[in-house]
Amino acid sequence: MSEEEARAWLQAQFDVSRETWVRLERYVAILLSAMDEQNLIAESTRPHVWARHIVDSAQLLVHADRAAEGAWLDLGSGAGLPGVVVACLSERPLMMVESRRKRIDFLNDVAADLGLSHARVFGGRVETVPATQAAIISARAYAPLPKLLASALHLSDKNTLWVLPKGRNAQNELEAARPAWQGMFHVEPSVTDDDSAIIVARGVAPAGKKKGRS
Repeated sequence: MSEEEARAWLQAQFDVSRETWVRLERYVAILLSAMDEQNLIAESTRPHVWARHIVDSAQLLVHADRAAEGAWLDLGSGAGLPGVVVACLSERPLMMVESRRKRIDFLNDVAADLGLSHARVFGGRVETVPATQAAIISARAYAPLPKLLASALHLSDKNTLWVLPKGRNAQNELEAARPAWQGMFHVEPSVTDDDSAIIVARGVAPAGKKKGRS
């Protein structure tokens, strides 16, 4: 996907308003500028930031269109991918979870700069986030699937939709998780990379146990 194709995809999928384009453009500018101080994204992806990072994040919204009402939790948000992109394209309340001090400061600054009043940052490990019932949980380059599910289970209920971009290892990670985890899992192709995929799941629970909360 070229940068031009990435922008066209965004417009076709989300009918992006002028205000939202301004926010996305501003975020990209902040992201690229901050790379001089922090290793936020791979240098090799700088020329392809719209395809490799913006659309790669935005496509998660397509798979979350049938989620219940409620908050979106993004785990290990790092540079704000997908959290900031999701917040630009959706009014759903969103919490980005990040444990590294510089990344926490970066995310807070970006949210304030872009006027994302419905987005907030939790500074700490995923395991320390107070128990809640998220409508959607996402995580990009956070942890292998079995560890990811274990660390975030207390943030979910049986209706929580998990949208987890997993690159080329999606199927392998899903197979590794199956002995210990149950739920409705499926793998969706990525629009930005033919070899990458997204794990989408609902009703996630440890194998042999029922998810008790409704």
